[in-house]
Amino acid sequence: MRPEQPRKLIADNKRARFDYFIEDVYEAGLVLSGTEVKSLRAGRANIAESYASPEAGEVWLINSYIPEYGPASRFNHEPRRKRKLLLRQREINKLFAAVDREGRTVVPLKLYFNDRGMVKLELALAKGKKAHDKRDTTKEREWKREQGRLMRDRG
Repeated sequence: MRPEQPRKLIADNKRARFDYFIEDVYEAGLVLSGTEVKSLRAGRANIAESYASPEAGEVWLINSYIPEYGPASRFNHEPRRKRKLLLRQREINKLFAAVDREGRTVVPLKLYFNDRGMVKLELALAKGKKAHDKRDTTKEREWKREQGRLMRDRG
């Protein structure tokens, strides 16, 4: 794994870590039009309800929302169109196998600009949590918060 790169966060899928057990994390590029990049530079996007789907040897980001860029007028893009993800063939094959055989889901975690100014998407191969797993996660998070309060009050 490469050392942490400086990046400007555009969108974060906070719900993904609550709804899924994260197993493997990948970094993918996106095929975007010019108006989409300009809209992202303005910092507006939503990947909360989106997911990645392997189709015909390629991986697509479905249901992500990048709003239209105002000054572009008639040359604008479709806000919820499918967007092709750029991954290595080995990574695509691994995702295909996990989704087909093991019933895993590919969820986006973060959308950001990397140090070179390219738009990147952090994808995760994930397994869905059951209701009791979500309750355990909530209970653990609240206990950590309470521990912090206790340590702060004592120290």
